[in-house]
Amino acid sequence: MPKNGTWVSYGGGGAIMLAAVLAAIAVAIGYAGLRLRRPARFPQARRPARIAALAGWLLGFVALPVCVHVYVLHAIRENVAVAPPADPITPFTLIGTGAIFCVIAMVYNARGWRTALWSAVIAAIAAPVIFEFPFDLIVMTRIYPGLPPDPALYRALFFAPLILIEISTLALLISSPAARLTRPALWSLAAMFAVFAGWALAGFGYPSAPVPTVLNVVSKILALVVALTLFVPAEAEPDAAAPGAAARAAKPASASAWTGVM
Repeated sequence: MPKNGTWVSYGGGGAIMLAAVLAAIAVAIGYAGLRLRRPARFPQARRPARIAALAGWLLGFVALPVCVHVYVLHAIRENVAVAPPADPITPFTLIGTGAIFCVIAMVYNARGWRTALWSAVIAAIAAPVIFEFPFDLIVMTRIYPGLPPDPALYRALFFAPLILIEISTLALLISSPAARLTRPALWSLAAMFAVFAGWALAGFGYPSAPVPTVLNVVSKILALVVALTLFVPAEAEPDAAAPGAAARAAKPASASAWTGVM
């Protein structure tokens, strides 16, 4: 199998199976978008849960450089360390997250600087994580070179703080009162997984060739769109005097929305 980056590409039946799973996820999320009639609030976590998510996020950022340092030192000691390949995509990711921060901050500026700042920070942090979390799960078992005597242990050492950061970031995103589940967000997420499926059929290789590079860029752009559309301001509440308003008020919009998502 080709080794043109930091992980081994998929091939044969493995690539087809991965593409089928990712395509199924894309279809399921797209169907949830069809069932979602109105933007729905995420279930609000209690304060201890939010504190735990923030603590996990900070712990992950503290542990990450330590784990990477141990990983790299062991790779050098075992004479298997290699120079990292060129990464032309990260600068564009940083530009995109900066743009999301500015847009969300301006949109929510009228609601107070605290709401605007918190929403902008969470959206900007969550944007790359929406891409990285499924991406890491796809490539983590195929990272090379494997470090003796236990390659799986050292891969876990490298990815454990990353996964902790990603999960806690998504938890903080859900805890934001400004975040709402919207049709554009679900459809953009479905499109991202569809691009992942196409990438898997091509081997899900490192973005050093034109095809994986384009698929990588497109999927990251879609992840940025997901983060942006999660913070679309809520639409105006229906007029209480309008026909059927009482019936609509009796049934929360989030109830039917989350039923559709499930």
